[in-house]
Amino acid sequence: MLPFFALFFFLLCCNSLAPVVYSLNAEGSVLLTLKQTLTDPQGSMSNWNSFDENPCSWNGITCKDQTVVSISIPKRKLYGSLPSSLGSLSQLRHINFRNNKLFGNLPPRLFQAQGLQSMVLYGNSLSGSVPTEIQNLRYLQALDLSQNFFNGSLPAGIVQCKRLKTLILSQNNFTGPLPDGFGTGLSSLERLDLSYNHFNGSIPSDLGNLSSLQGTVDLSNNYFSGSIPASLGNLPEKVYIDLTYNNLNGPIPQNGALMNRGPTAFIGNPGLCGPPLKNSCASDTSSANSPSSFPFIPDNYSPQGTGNGSMGSEKNKGLSKGAVVGIVVGDIIGICLLGLLFSFCYSRVCGFNQDLDENDVSKGKKGRKECFCFRKDDSEVLSDNNVEQYDLVPLDSHVNFDLDELLKASAFVLGKSGIGIMYKVVLEDGLALAVRRLGEGGSQRFKEFQTEVEAIGKLRHPNIATLRAYYWSVDEKLLIYDYVPNGSLATAIHGKAGLDTFVPLSWSYRLKIMKGTAKGLLYLHEFSPKKYVHGDLKPSNILLGQNMEPHISDFGVGRLANIAGGSPTLQSNRVAAEKLQGRQKSLSNEVTSNVLGNGYMAPEAMKVVKPSQKWDVYSYGVILLEIITGRSSIVLVGNSEMDLVQWIQLCIEEKKPLLEVLDPYLGEDADREEEIIGVLKIAMACVHSSPEKRPTMRHVLDALDKLTISSD
Repeated sequence: MLPFFALFFFLLCCNSLAPVVYSLNAEGSVLLTLKQTLTDPQGSMSNWNSFDENPCSWNGITCKDQTVVSISIPKRKLYGSLPSSLGSLSQLRHINFRNNKLFGNLPPRLFQAQGLQSMVLYGNSLSGSVPTEIQNLRYLQALDLSQNFFNGSLPAGIVQCKRLKTLILSQNNFTGPLPDGFGTGLSSLERLDLSYNHFNGSIPSDLGNLSSLQGTVDLSNNYFSGSIPASLGNLPEKVYIDLTYNNLNGPIPQNGALMNRGPTAFIGNPGLCGPPLKNSCASDTSSANSPSSFPFIPDNYSPQGTGNGSMGSEKNKGLSKGAVVGIVVGDIIGICLLGLLFSFCYSRVCGFNQDLDENDVSKGKKGRKECFCFRKDDSEVLSDNNVEQYDLVPLDSHVNFDLDELLKASAFVLGKSGIGIMYKVVLEDGLALAVRRLGEGGSQRFKEFQTEVEAIGKLRHPNIATLRAYYWSVDEKLLIYDYVPNGSLATAIHGKAGLDTFVPLSWSYRLKIMKGTAKGLLYLHEFSPKKYVHGDLKPSNILLGQNMEPHISDFGVGRLANIAGGSPTLQSNRVAAEKLQGRQKSLSNEVTSNVLGNGYMAPEAMKVVKPSQKWDVYSYGVILLEIITGRSSIVLVGNSEMDLVQWIQLCIEEKKPLLEVLDPYLGEDADREEEIIGVLKIAMACVHSSPEKRPTMRHVLDALDKLTISSD
């Protein structure tokens, strides 16, 4: 019996020491089905296993209250199809499988997850039509199916997704017309891209109802036909409407958002006519006779006098000679009377105030009458030199702080330049701002300053630093921006003196910065109210946000500094460039630091006073070269200096291998060689010595978008 009790005791002890084994919940089992369906060469799902109680700790999975709400596994070369069982995740809100190698159809059961808010699947090989069950996704806000092989028409039920803000379907094989009620049903849309498909039929007139749209509405490279609806002019004026390469015809409406657009928005439609295209409409008469061209005409009007009007046909043929003479004489008499009235007002009324003697003036007395005929408003009577502005002026409705809060806040110097000192200011509530102080004294052209600063304050783009408010006084001028936390691109590439730690940028981040900067410049060049030129683009004024997204800063600051009494930035840059040019010719042995930031100016800037958009393109090209090589815009070669563009050209001539040109920190990204070479080609096109041969920023951005891996 003793051996039996010993064995029983041993088994009892082992059982008490054994760990508790949990079984994986139902959601985890669904996700394991996904793992079994896909090939995962990079091991992104390596910690997905059945021994866990739930999947909330797994890579790419986000939970709320122990329930799966997000699956995000982008850019991991996942290969396979999506299982329909994913639709059983009842609380699923976000799906992101962008830039993988998924194929097959979208399973209709996937749309049983009716709480989905975003579905991002671009950059795969998915095909088939979009299931009609998409109409169940009443909370859907973002749908990006671009760069796949989807076909068929867009399901009519998509207009039931009334919360949809982003719809990107570009580079697929969609066909057919857009669903009825597209513009009415999707009134929350902020971004719309249908380019590079086979959509046909007419452009729905209710697209003009999409009042929340931003950026570019891209309908290009499709088969849309018929005329351009005039209602598209109702879209926000800052929206760029790209209708290129369709089958549209007829005159281009000249209203609202369709006005003042260059021909690039309409090319590739041989049937279109009228401005801004050079080909005029075939018959002015026919266009003039269209119903929309006529003003309102009362029913009882008869051009031949045969209607209900009292005048006969002979009298309606034109005015008699005597009537014309009478009208002319009447006009002359009227002008003379107005002149006499003006003289009377000035001499009898306005002139009265000039009779005051100096004693009256010194005592503060005023005339008994005022010049009421043509007097100006009191605010206009003040000259610019007398204007004082002693309060903070907000430039949008989101500014909820005042001058007192700003002056009491903690301030830290971020940097100094020829156009003032930049501070980081932290308010009591924790809000961080960037404040540029333009300096004291100087020219007091307040109205000119006000006009410029308010125009800059209207610019709104994710890749442009946002000017929130300003302050003007005789002794102080301040510009208040959103604070951008991750420093400048210059520091991100080269590090900062005195800092021991330096985390180099990966190629993916560099590509993201390139594209974001290109988008910001494109906005300034084409979508801003005056089609601006930055004129001083360089890495030190490209700031990096929380997620390393770029924000172009210092736009218009040189101009404001000039008005406020500072030194002209453009002129100082030109002088520095002249010094640099002379130094290169003499092959001086010295390295002068004060010219290192001026290798971004286009060659023609030495001769032409007025900046052009092609200046910005050149500067952008130099920045691309700097991002690729990790070198500054001025390169020390032996005992001499040359600008980065010349150095790259020399490397190309000498056929140096890419690794000798590449930033050493990009060694781990050597497998991205095709992309790097692609960017290098774009950069060399941007820095072409002839401005006419440089691409526009739109073409630059299109070229970057064609690179295989997106940085967005």
